[in-house]
Amino acid sequence: MMGRITIGVLLAATLCGQAARAADPRYPDWPCAQAKVPEISLAAVWAGPPLDDATNKWKDNAKVSALVTKLAARRFPLEEAEKDVAEFLSAAAADKASTGKLLFAGLFDTLNAQRSSVMNGLERVMRKQREAAEKIRADTLALQALQDATPPDQKKVDELGNNLVWETRIFEDRNRVVKFVCEVPTAIDQRLFALGRTIQQEMD
Repeated sequence: MMGRITIGVLLAATLCGQAARAADPRYPDWPCAQAKVPEISLAAVWAGPPLDDATNKWKDNAKVSALVTKLAARRFPLEEAEKDVAEFLSAAAADKASTGKLLFAGLFDTLNAQRSSVMNGLERVMRKQREAAEKIRADTLALQALQDATPPDQKKVDELGNNLVWETRIFEDRNRVVKFVCEVPTAIDQRLFALGRTIQQEMD
């Protein structure tokens, strides 16, 4: 049990230390190694014609809105998404250019919103991890005090020791989830870039 507790304390200290050394002081709760970029830049993912009023009108087109929802789902394979884009714009015929702009505008808005939601979630988890780290340290000190008492209250020692094991396990699980989720914003960037490139190719 004490081995698990020691590992938990070290993990907590490591996480808090990483947060304190955040590369960008504007985002002290950002837990990822990747730099935080709050929003995707349009210029980074779109080299096509200006979107103009498509940014405000894409939601008014039921077919475009439905396709945006489908394409933006990360569980939907990118290769199939690109095929759907090609088929959709091919069917648009003379309206291909305007439809393509509507489609990309919808994807840009939707994927940017998804990305922001993921990043906000990561920062919320980081704040919880800080609180968990402090709780683990405080409970460890309390446990040491109980163990040093003469005589020690074994029931309280066991109870607090078990609580520390659970706290440490939750801490470790969250840390693993954070490392996995840190890859999601980049995956969203890549998906938007790929779909934007396909739309541009079909519009040409």
